Amino acid sequence: MARFEGKTVIVTGGASGIGAAIAERFASEGASVVIADLRAESATAQAAKLINAIGVGCDVGDEAAVVACVDAAVAHTGRIDVIVNNAGLMTFKTLDQWTADDWLKVLRVDLLGAAFFTRELFRRVGPEGGAIINISSVHAVETSANAAPYAAAKAALLSLTRTSAIEGKAKNIRANAILPGAIDTPMLWENPNVKSGAEVIDKASVGQPRDVAAAAVFLASDDAAFITGASLAVDGGRLAAL
Repeated sequence: MARFEGKTVIVTGGASGIGAAIAERFASEGASVVIADLRAESATAQAAKLINAIGVGCDVGDEAAVVACVDAAVAHTGRIDVIVNNAGLMTFKTLDQWTADDWLKVLRVDLLGAAFFTRELFRRVGPEGGAIINISSVHAVETSANAAPYAAAKAALLSLTRTSAIEGKAKNIRANAILPGAIDTPMLWENPNVKSGAEVIDKASVGQPRDVAAAAVFLASDDAAFITGASLAVDGGRLAAL
């Protein structure tokens, strides 16, 4: 029996990159997958590549849109078991340039989106419980210039994970975070700090989206039944060397 047969998993930002790899891995292990992505057409197209998956357009920073997405998931399968909060936004300015709107644009996606989906799982999970996987970043621990809102949001996401783990015990919900390092996605190579050489990336130390997906399915599985409130670096040792 596949590890996630009969389970429903929502993956935010699931139409490409790390999110797409996570959705594919869960589907390969029997889960019904809901790909939530800002780009509805991309979400639907990616879902069509998988077995028993649907795509839903969702701006994770919009509270009503998150509720509608979870409604669609429950309507599709009758349940919700796992949330993977992967959707992320990274923009670049110096500290003296950031405006309130700039900060809120990033925080709504990178932090509040995860909070909204976490709330919905807490409200709707069955008695058997569920799991939350928050995709944070090594930037939560060690960061670089010009990305203050992203780094702050990813650090706050670790705190949200710990609180979710504490409050989740009563509902049999486990919550863990993954801190990816340099992963081979457009977000990495389009990073202005990387393009300029201000942040040096050794290509030999760049991981693949499947590496993060493997960690996500482990943390959501019964193999990790006694793991909650943890932060797992999937970075090829990048943090150890910083």
